[in-house]
Amino acid sequence: MSVARLAPASFAAVDITSAAFKADPFPFYARLRAEAPVHPVTLRFARREQRAWLVTRYDDVLGVLKAPGTFTKDAGAAMTPEQARTAPILRLPGPFRVLQQGLLSLDGERHARLRALVHKAFAARQVERMRETAEAVTEETLDRLLPRGGFDVVGDFALPVALRVIGRILGVPDEDHARFSAWTRALVGLGERHPLFVAPTVLRFLWYMRRLVRRRSAEPRDDLISALVVAREADDRLSEDEVLAMIFLLLSAGHETTVNLIGSGTLALLNHPSELARWRGDAALGRSAVEELLRFVVPAETATERYAREDTQVAGTRIPRGELVLAVLASANRDAARFSEPDRLDLARADNRHLAFGQGVHACIGASLTRLEAGVAFAALLRRAPDLRLARPPGELRWRSSFILRGLEALPVRS
Repeated sequence: MSVARLAPASFAAVDITSAAFKADPFPFYARLRAEAPVHPVTLRFARREQRAWLVTRYDDVLGVLKAPGTFTKDAGAAMTPEQARTAPILRLPGPFRVLQQGLLSLDGERHARLRALVHKAFAARQVERMRETAEAVTEETLDRLLPRGGFDVVGDFALPVALRVIGRILGVPDEDHARFSAWTRALVGLGERHPLFVAPTVLRFLWYMRRLVRRRSAEPRDDLISALVVAREADDRLSEDEVLAMIFLLLSAGHETTVNLIGSGTLALLNHPSELARWRGDAALGRSAVEELLRFVVPAETATERYAREDTQVAGTRIPRGELVLAVLASANRDAARFSEPDRLDLARADNRHLAFGQGVHACIGASLTRLEAGVAFAALLRRAPDLRLARPPGELRWRSSFILRGLEALPVRS
């Protein structure tokens, strides 16, 4: 049934994680903003269900993101004992728990401490030094792809570029890049499969990265792992497990955001040929164009999970204590109360305070790196593939079924 025909009472039954929904979630969110700006839906995890409250208007989304005292990342701190027993929260086995010790899982003083240390490795000057690496990897990849006459923007271009760039930036030796990429693909699969299915690969990855972290601790180099190892706030440093958790965050949430932005952004450009021609004719649009694509395609559809610490109200709707709250970035970025003609792609949009990277204390710390990688990738595609076009109709493209993220499975093009 189309969104236009749904009765408000049926909103809760919409599966916001399905591939069909991901193809065009914006009409549904427009109706929610107009009729039910805070509304529950049912999420399904491994045969269990959980209610989640969708917050859809720009100002309300911003309010949730900037109120960690009311909406916490720590489910255990918010839930009643009964809620904690029945909630389908993924609890990783012992060897994997290091992966859940990162910024996305913490609040309060622990989060502030970790973010202050990690921020030093992502200062603007540090990230800009990564540009040469991103440009070299992008050009090398296009050298290989363009002679074919056709390729998949997601699987052949965005994904390998993102993996090779992050591998080089982290400081993975060249001879290890092949297995590093294979391990990283398995790590990305943790978001969609039970960890036991990929346990052997993930354990090998953790063993390898621990050894590399220890080598950089003993002999720092000009790479990101070394920067994380030596990052210091007074006499405080990241522990080995904290460094590993940060690497995992970069490889999962971080690199997937980049891949989704390049894939979905390329589709948006091909679907708006006048804007594509506009960018080709004015390279100076690069910065505003990337920001507009972030707003328009929203590679992370919702912010990561928050939980209500107590019974609270948003836009006049009561959200009970301990319940899951999803601030819908994709909806906030199309809110006509904040953006003029929000459903129009305008690569020169000036007033563009989008929320694609969140806001507040949990704003994406790797946002500058995603912007850099995507900007380099788009600029190279526009320059080197002037006849780029879709290899199949847009209606035949498949989107990934996902909880937080929004991205294409593949984007076949001809060049």
